[in-house]
Amino acid sequence: MKFKIVSKGDERSNSIKATMKQYLTEFGLAYDKEEPDLVVSVGGDGTLLEAFHRYVHRLNKTAFIGIHTGHLGFYADWLPSEMEKLIIEIAKTPFQVVEYPLLEVIIRSKTGGKEDRYLAVNESTIKTADGSVVFDVEIKGVHFETFRGDGLCVSTPSGSTAYNKALGGGIIHPSLEAIQLTEMASINNRVFRTIGSPLILPKHHTLLLKPIADRSFLITIDHFTKTYANVKSIQCRVATEKIRFARFRPFPFWNRVRDSFVAEDGVDARLKDK
Repeated sequence: MKFKIVSKGDERSNSIKATMKQYLTEFGLAYDKEEPDLVVSVGGDGTLLEAFHRYVHRLNKTAFIGIHTGHLGFYADWLPSEMEKLIIEIAKTPFQVVEYPLLEVIIRSKTGGKEDRYLAVNESTIKTADGSVVFDVEIKGVHFETFRGDGLCVSTPSGSTAYNKALGGGIIHPSLEAIQLTEMASINNRVFRTIGSPLILPKHHTLLLKPIADRSFLITIDHFTKTYANVKSIQCRVATEKIRFARFRPFPFWNRVRDSFVAEDGVDARLKDK
């Protein structure tokens, strides 16, 4: 098996990376930066997101697993103290694969040309630096509403615990292939009216956002942001691709949610479930 290790870059993460690389290669595994079967993320959720986007072209061939070295990671299953156990598992045990849905975002320009297509593990947000965001919102080709407000967030089920949750969106189990549209400070009065509630769309529904005003937009895809002008439309739907996580032991989604947001000590609660 070929593997790659991605580090957050701090001293502790780099040390774990070096140790794992040494032992896994001694076990006969090949270190391959270009075509890894397994990518080990050492750091936090941001490190894993960076690893995902680095290997987004290999999603049907590459699986991901994480060791968290900072705050409790939502995607990082393993503790630094469990490093030796994980090394043995990777070297000796075929891993199971758990697949999570992804968000597809397609940005089309008024000037034509090639459209930009992105995949997001967590979410995409649309904001503007100049006043309010004004969009016609279409679902399955039918006008649903005209949104006016600070912006919109479109999230995946696994990303529903991130920015979406802070906006008051619901938490969705990743076994449901869906996306969620959540408003940011919508304007609702006698003139302007939006649904005011998060919308959960199944995979066969396409969300289309059409700008009313001609302005530039700040569009995020997970952890990176790009400015777009002359936007004709932003299309969002469940992607055909999925992210593949390597599992050597069960770690239920609701346990992650509890450990991250409810348990007084997420690490202790996590270990009790092993």
